[in-house]
Amino acid sequence: METFQAILDQVNGFVWGLPTMILLMGSGVVFTVATGGVQFRRLGFVFRLVFGRVKGKAEAEGTVTSFQALATALASTVGVGNIAGVATAISIGGPGSLFWLLVSGLVGMATKFAEIAVAMEYREPDAKGVMRGGAMYTLSKGMGLGWLGAIFAALTSLAAFGIGNMTQANSVAAAAGESFGISATWTGIVLAALTAVVILGGIQRIVEVTQILIPTMCGLYLLGALIIVLRFADQIPHAIDLVFTGAFEGSAAVGGFAGATVGAAVRYGIARGLFSNEAGLGSAPLVHASAVTSHPVRQACYGIFEVFVDTVVVCLLTGLVILTTGVWESGATGAAMSARAFEIGLPGGWGHWVVSIGLILFAFSTIVGWAFYGETAVTYLFGAGGAMPYRLVWVGVVFVGAVAELDTVWKVSDTLNGLMAVPNLVAVLGSMALLRKLNRDYFSKNA
Repeated sequence: METFQAILDQVNGFVWGLPTMILLMGSGVVFTVATGGVQFRRLGFVFRLVFGRVKGKAEAEGTVTSFQALATALASTVGVGNIAGVATAISIGGPGSLFWLLVSGLVGMATKFAEIAVAMEYREPDAKGVMRGGAMYTLSKGMGLGWLGAIFAALTSLAAFGIGNMTQANSVAAAAGESFGISATWTGIVLAALTAVVILGGIQRIVEVTQILIPTMCGLYLLGALIIVLRFADQIPHAIDLVFTGAFEGSAAVGGFAGATVGAAVRYGIARGLFSNEAGLGSAPLVHASAVTSHPVRQACYGIFEVFVDTVVVCLLTGLVILTTGVWESGATGAAMSARAFEIGLPGGWGHWVVSIGLILFAFSTIVGWAFYGETAVTYLFGAGGAMPYRLVWVGVVFVGAVAELDTVWKVSDTLNGLMAVPNLVAVLGSMALLRKLNRDYFSKNA
């Protein structure tokens, strides 16, 4: 068993190592250039679109609204990584990692835009009328690489059980046990039941929940973070100095923090950013492809907003809370560091509640969002009839995740999740001519 764990650690380290980061970041730069810096030049348009200031054509195909697709995608990306992941990056890479995390987000906006636009072009309804799309459809219909599409679908359906299900359920059980004294068994039962109520109703029930859950939970979490940042506003200049100094010069040892090199800041900042927003992994297009929209680029703009909220807003505020309260020097790591920062920033026990409840809601939203990702992959492989059995298995696995030890499951699913990037980027990079055409066509009429 120890040998297997050692091999698994090496494989996981390679998959999420320097080559993958170079591939994801390099692809993002390519997409930025190919689209004329769409995430910068069109950011104002993106905000007008998301907030209903841009009208679409009446004739449009799809299953859910554009906002519902956005909410479900955010449900799957805004999660534990935004609370624990940012803290992990800072605890290992120092404050400078926050700078590189934001860089990964800015580049990731172009990647998310590109993968959604291409996926929208090749989407199609399944046998039950649900619009489906993703890298597997692009690889099969657009490039004649059905075998690679099947690999992507298989990776997605399997990775979903770990990344989007068991590890999230385990986080909920841990938070419920620590904060409310609830046993993992009872947490698993309740969580599985709630998941069943949502996902057994299919995509319509999922989006009905996420479109309410996401604005609510993000709003509450961000409100708490903003209050802390304003309370410690006098520390903001120092925090900014720490970020930029650490990004280019490294961070000296202080308190319980052991110090970090520039290389560590770059590595852990980019890695945590990419893990949080999932740009380049091909997950978000699986739900965006279901949206009712008149043009692929129109929905792809929602992908820009998705990464902006996940990385530039939520991750940035989490980082500022950690830095302005000074807990980054404490030696704490992960969710414990974030929790301590909120406890200091929101006295009277409010900080603990914000983090605990936020973590539970974020994790639950990820469970229901990733259920649709995995279901879409299974539908591609086995047809629409595979959807319901997958949902039933999904519910059962939620309970298992809440009560089990998941070190091995986490590493396996994390590896499969990282491997999704390869076929996904083959699909998007291989569709560059289409991407440029779609981008040029849409903005020539909607500038």
